[in-house]
Amino acid sequence: MMSTLELKRGAGAPLTPGLTARALSSLRSRVRASEFWLVTIAALIGAVTALFVSGLSWAAQAMHHVLFGIGSVERLSSAVLLPPWSLVWPAVGGLILGVTSLWVVRWRTRPAIDPIEANALHGGRMSVVDSGVVVGQTLVSNGFGASVGLEAAYTQGGAVLGSRLGLGLRLRRAEVRVFVGCGAAAAISTAFGAPITGAFYAFELIIGTYSVATVAPVMAASLAAFLVGDAIGVAATPLEVAARPPNEAFAYLIFMALGFASGLAGIAVMRGVTAVEQLFQKTRIPPTARPFLGGAIVGALGFITPQVLSSGHGALHGVLESDAPLFAFASLFCLKMLASAVSLGSGFRGGLFFASLLLGALLGRVFASAIMLAAPHLAIDPVTTAVVGMSSLAVAVVGGPLTMTFLALETSGDLLITGIVLAAATVSSVTVREFFGYSFSTWRLHLRGETIRSAHDIGWIRSLTAGRMMRQDVKTVREDMPLAEFRNKYPIGSKHRVVALDSEGRYAGLVNVADAYAPEEEKPVKAGRVCDLLHLRRDVLTPNMNVKEAIAVFDRTESDALVVVEDLASRKVLGLLTEQHALRRYAEELDKVRQGLSGTI
Repeated sequence: MMSTLELKRGAGAPLTPGLTARALSSLRSRVRASEFWLVTIAALIGAVTALFVSGLSWAAQAMHHVLFGIGSVERLSSAVLLPPWSLVWPAVGGLILGVTSLWVVRWRTRPAIDPIEANALHGGRMSVVDSGVVVGQTLVSNGFGASVGLEAAYTQGGAVLGSRLGLGLRLRRAEVRVFVGCGAAAAISTAFGAPITGAFYAFELIIGTYSVATVAPVMAASLAAFLVGDAIGVAATPLEVAARPPNEAFAYLIFMALGFASGLAGIAVMRGVTAVEQLFQKTRIPPTARPFLGGAIVGALGFITPQVLSSGHGALHGVLESDAPLFAFASLFCLKMLASAVSLGSGFRGGLFFASLLLGALLGRVFASAIMLAAPHLAIDPVTTAVVGMSSLAVAVVGGPLTMTFLALETSGDLLITGIVLAAATVSSVTVREFFGYSFSTWRLHLRGETIRSAHDIGWIRSLTAGRMMRQDVKTVREDMPLAEFRNKYPIGSKHRVVALDSEGRYAGLVNVADAYAPEEEKPVKAGRVCDLLHLRRDVLTPNMNVKEAIAVFDRTESDALVVVEDLASRKVLGLLTEQHALRRYAEELDKVRQGLSGTI
């Protein structure tokens, strides 16, 4: 008899899992075969990400409205005066984060992977659960007034959507990485109402390169997100900038000096976050209580000025329109930097994207005021200086000179200042690379022990290890074996090289079979045993060495083969790796990466 489920489906009807598998297989084939379908899926990622960003933005704004008593459309950092009792909320938010972190640490033992790390090391693989934790913690941090932005949650959510969709369709590694970039691009596009900015954010920071194969899907995702965000009213309020670009060419030198100052300020911001974090670690305060203390400090700074709270959207508009004196801008710059450093250093979750824009605008106003005092005859527009400082300091902290240049263009609508912004942003980027070498995201990874400096795909290099490339069928002999016995066992031409072991079975060195048959006068010493012909006694590889590290050892030792041992202490022989094979495997994998970038696979 047929089961109830079979009666409902009808006799001979396929099961849903089969339908799903065939649908996914068909869609996967279409995406791989046609760029149209790839772009269509990317646009879908953008639209869904826009809905996610909208919901998260409205949730944070609702929390600000309820907790701090501001208007429904008012920004927290633009509030003139807040009720004194409301400034306890950052500490309350820190308490919530501290208590929940106990559960998170026990449940998730490894840190969450962000989009840059995912694309650099893991082929775009991201965890939905870990990303959900990041989004939730960021919402709590920003919603309760900590001096952090929501952009980290936006990009995390969009990127994990692209990652899981690409993995669900079982796409190639390069395509999954592009989908991660599509999600991040869509998030930034929605948050700022700037589709070109979102696309170049993905190119420069998430994918790590701009290529013909990536431009169509990334732009489709970014544009779709912008249109959906604009339709539901989540796009950021455009900056109203009445800038007056200078007519004199020498002004470029002044703005490039501002770019240099912004680079140094960005380094100070990143170092400040690390210094505060290390200061908390040196105290006896338990990690779960640190966010509470940090929140209390941020709340105390909020008594001085509410502009240090949250990410700073409202404060940025005020800075561009204000005619305050130099001391006011300099004071707010220091307070905002301190609030952001304390927030992140004490354990709040979030990013410095928008905070760096506000800090840059303040630095620009300070720079303009200082020039007016020192050289009143120089006609430097303070609003233009604020826009240039905003972009160049954001480049120092976040990275991406073109990203921030397009952000200044799209949010201000002023094409005339684009060249000045790009020049200053380039100087800022070079300054950070020369004196620091990291953006904020990669600096945080560096503190965890990682060495990546961008989203360029190097995960394949780490997975291509000596242990994976080595040959295990190595021939071994005892190092005390007489040469006559060795010649009987290995006639000339039978093997190129043999591994010698000591009396305890540990690696002793390599012996070339041809050396055993060389005339006595050509041998460096009078040889009677295998140990007299050994070389590379101390030069070995370990199985976890990646291909680049292995090639470096080959170059240093000038050898064409090396033994792979379990570790340097035991020196247990696992296999043998030749330089020729390592170079060939490296070239093959590198060619695959290049083909993926050009869209030929």
